[in-house]
Amino acid sequence: MSGSNSEPLSPRAKLAVTAGKAAAAVSRAAGRGSGSVIGGRVALKLDPDLLGRLAQHLDVVLVSATNGKTTTTRLIAEALRASGPVVSNALGANMPAGITSALAGGSDAKYGVIEVDEKYLAGVARDTTPKAIALLNLSRDQLDRAAETRMLAEKWREGLNGTKAVVIANADDPLIVWAASSSPNVVWVAAGQEWKDDAWSCPACGGVMQRPGDDWFCGECGFRRPAPSWALSGDHVLDPHGSAWPIHLQLPGRANKANAATSAAVAAVFGVPPQVALERMYQVQAVAGRYDVVSFQGRELRLLLAKNPAGWLETFSLIDQPPTPVILAVNARGADGTDTSWLWDVDYGRLAGHPIMVIGDRKLDLAVRLEVAGVDFRVCETIDEAVTVAPPGQIELIGNYTAFQDVRRRVGN
Repeated sequence: MSGSNSEPLSPRAKLAVTAGKAAAAVSRAAGRGSGSVIGGRVALKLDPDLLGRLAQHLDVVLVSATNGKTTTTRLIAEALRASGPVVSNALGANMPAGITSALAGGSDAKYGVIEVDEKYLAGVARDTTPKAIALLNLSRDQLDRAAETRMLAEKWREGLNGTKAVVIANADDPLIVWAASSSPNVVWVAAGQEWKDDAWSCPACGGVMQRPGDDWFCGECGFRRPAPSWALSGDHVLDPHGSAWPIHLQLPGRANKANAATSAAVAAVFGVPPQVALERMYQVQAVAGRYDVVSFQGRELRLLLAKNPAGWLETFSLIDQPPTPVILAVNARGADGTDTSWLWDVDYGRLAGHPIMVIGDRKLDLAVRLEVAGVDFRVCETIDEAVTVAPPGQIELIGNYTAFQDVRRRVGN
């Protein structure tokens, strides 16, 4: 699809876009955030088919996962800008209202790079007719609202059955492979899987998964890891021809190299060569505040987001060695999920040797977890207090979603 053959927006659609932008502006003026969600809701109320209309002139790529989708969306958008203007929901408003708001600002764009909440993937794919869909991982998250991971994989499998989109999927996550296998055109990427605790039983038959080395297979039904055509190998991406392309990122950690490998595979679907795509990804320094280093009360804080066990595991590998001070911030509001039982799935013993300060609405839940892990910590009422009592050195701050946003507002980021 290209802009030249798309139909102009109907008067109703134009009215919906205008009303949505007005509602967003009012929300911003009232200090209620970006206004993208309320703007999208108003627009969709006036024209329920608006999302599809706004996407009709775009080559669309959808990105969904439990971890890494905001960063991967940003990396893909940067890569595709090599061959045309991009519209994207870069701030992570990833349900239909937020996506509609983002696309309403992209009338001149060639590409739409859209992060999608896991629950809405099939519906957004139906509305936007994507050219590509990137699936990174599935793990437990927001336990009170998200379906159990195998049910989610099953929903994706049904929703993507027979899709015309090229599906770029992580060959190392059995749940992703199960979800993607109903699609006729899949590009498999060996992106790795650090967190394996949600994929020990076979999604096809329920049998026990065998995991020799980096491989996996079900000994009962034969469901197994597909042969990847792209792979993350150390600091390089291997393309389908076996060429190795260096990854140069300003974003830290193995997980972001995996995100870059997937993003390079997506960019290739749109004709952007790996070298060009990976070079452009270097431009990304931070993603919606993640990985930013900020000054606050005369101290340097590095802001890290970790929303669920898989995310915490990856984040622990990023932080500087002890005795670097660490502030942990945990809330349990609507956007986080109100169930904090996931704290018991995280190996907080890895923080031994770090001076730890604990803040957030659920600081006492976290304190109990750290006590059981045998890790020393100090409970603080505010970020201000935590920074004041932290020993010298740059501070690593790890927060779940709303706790991270609270800290960003307080430190002026």
